[in-house]
Amino acid sequence: MANSSNKIVVPAARDAMDRFKMEAANDVGVTLKQGYNGDISARQAGSIGGQMVKKMIEAYENGLK
Repeated sequence: MANSSNKIVVPAARDAMDRFKMEAANDVGVTLKQGYNGDISARQAGSIGGQMVKKMIEAYENGLK
């Protein structure tokens, strides 16, 4: 039985995560469209994911201060 670890458990969080992803994409200069974005390169997708992680770490560190 496969268990996907990237499912959003709280449905209301999906909109916030989508906005966060769009903001991160904008920060690295990648244009995303609503819905399917399987046509972007692996490099672009990695840049977006990396930017998201960077922002999450910064938010966590700012919360500790």
